Amino acid sequence: MKAIVLIIVGAAIGLSGPAQARTLEAIRASGALGLCAHPNSLPFARKGGDPSGFQVELGQVLARELGVSLRLDWIITQYQMRSANCDILLDVIADREAQGETRLRISKPYYRTGVALAVPSSSALTSFKSLGAHTKVGVQVGSVAAMIIGQRHVPISIFGFETDSLDAVSNKEIDAAAVTPTAAGYFNLTHPDKALRILDRDEGVADLNWNVAVGMVRPDDALREAIDGALERLRNDGTIDRIYGRYGIVLQAPR
Repeated sequence: MKAIVLIIVGAAIGLSGPAQARTLEAIRASGALGLCAHPNSLPFARKGGDPSGFQVELGQVLARELGVSLRLDWIITQYQMRSANCDILLDVIADREAQGETRLRISKPYYRTGVALAVPSSSALTSFKSLGAHTKVGVQVGSVAAMIIGQRHVPISIFGFETDSLDAVSNKEIDAAAVTPTAAGYFNLTHPDKALRILDRDEGVADLNWNVAVGMVRPDDALREAIDGALERLRNDGTIDRIYGRYGIVLQAPR
């Protein structure tokens, strides 16, 4: 999906050079928290229309927790992140190495995700371990899942977007799709007549699992602490679960 490119792929271009900290005090003085998001990537975000995407909804409640409004900065890739002058990105991989080129500062994680298998409801597949030489799996081009599944000598079919591989599974063109639970959950919500079974992620393969956090562009300590505190409150009262749940996504606690 487009938002995966936006959110988790690091970009060195345009990220070099010093940038002054965007303080909590400055955000409150301006009255707005800036969120960078893709304008056309439901369920993540959408410019105009209803629903607006879970990133927009979560951004709004985070801003409210800080006592300000939300300002949306629409970008297509992370190359545009600095020029957009936003404060945060959502659904960022909570790993400093993964964010090395972006130089984002990471909040405490608020959920865990990775790569799962989406299969037809009638499929006999139960896990990644049940894949074999006679099961064809849809993977995204250039993904870690494509490499790992290919190394296991499982036939793969390459797709540009997760939605394309999910469509292929529902049309019985392939046996399974290696996708995020986010993509699979939203597919089931929007295609109730073609709903797929989502198999549990394999926590035994570290590269196919990760925690998710708020990425902060140039925060001071006060902003980082405020974001962490807001996330804890919103997790504890079920707000984050309810936001994602409206898009067919069941969140798992971070590890």
